[in-house]
Amino acid sequence: MEREMRYAVLIDADNVAAKYTKNILDELSNYGIVTYKRVYGDWTRPNLAGWKNMALDNAVTPVQQYSYTTGKNATDSAMIIDAMDILYSNNVDGFCIVSSDSDFTRLAIRLRESGKHVIGMGEKKTPKPFSTACNAFKYLEVLAEEELQSIGESDKVELKTLESAIIRIIAENANLQEEINIGELGSRLQGRYPDFDVRNYGYSKFSQFLKDFDSLSFRQVGSSILVSQKTRERDLENVESVLAAIVRTNGSKGYNLGELKKQLCAKLPDFNLKTYGYSKFSRFVENLPSFKIKNNTVLIVKD
Repeated sequence: MEREMRYAVLIDADNVAAKYTKNILDELSNYGIVTYKRVYGDWTRPNLAGWKNMALDNAVTPVQQYSYTTGKNATDSAMIIDAMDILYSNNVDGFCIVSSDSDFTRLAIRLRESGKHVIGMGEKKTPKPFSTACNAFKYLEVLAEEELQSIGESDKVELKTLESAIIRIIAENANLQEEINIGELGSRLQGRYPDFDVRNYGYSKFSQFLKDFDSLSFRQVGSSILVSQKTRERDLENVESVLAAIVRTNGSKGYNLGELKKQLCAKLPDFNLKTYGYSKFSRFVENLPSFKIKNNTVLIVKD
């Protein structure tokens, strides 16, 4: 039987509300065993009183850290020192750093450089540098299952970005049947976007999240789900039509290959060669029946 991963969870009480304690520990249990549970703060401050019962109920060790100097965050320093002590003890396989403070970005990077798996947790206000420095990042509001707002414009942009990334991953890693295992797809997507979590968008399963993208197809093989991109014939016809219109603006002279690519991308910002299985624009164009390339110039061969 494979040994479970061991984690140290270090919580910044100055930047995290006590109400999230159980959510943090429940989520971390999905990854392995929590061997260190510590929460850091100046417990003489009234605003941290809520942590007392939460720490006792969940067997979290409170670490007292006085604020020696105004404007300096002593809690951050104490957490970082303890994290390095635990790292050198070699008693854990990973760390969970719970804070919405970007000051822990360098710590996350250092722990990953030492081969440790780093999970970050914080509120949605957490600066991007900290969330992307972790192997995975979880938003506390989502873990607490607070009511999600309806998808706004920013969420739609994020979903469009994720869809483009998914299509690129499929194009770059698919098998001969142009399919990829859903588990590998999820791992590669998490690698590109450490703060990605389907729960951020109101889903509980990655498979259901994917099935809401009209651009993807699915095939069940035994217990595995294979994901592929839907046929892009209609899109390809549209690209070919736009290319033809651009080339025709120069009459029979044809159009410079490099300039043609720039004009196409300006008219179709979502155009991506890898979507169609190509890495070179010249290869893509010469395989379209309407065009030929001569001396780096694109010509229409039939009208």
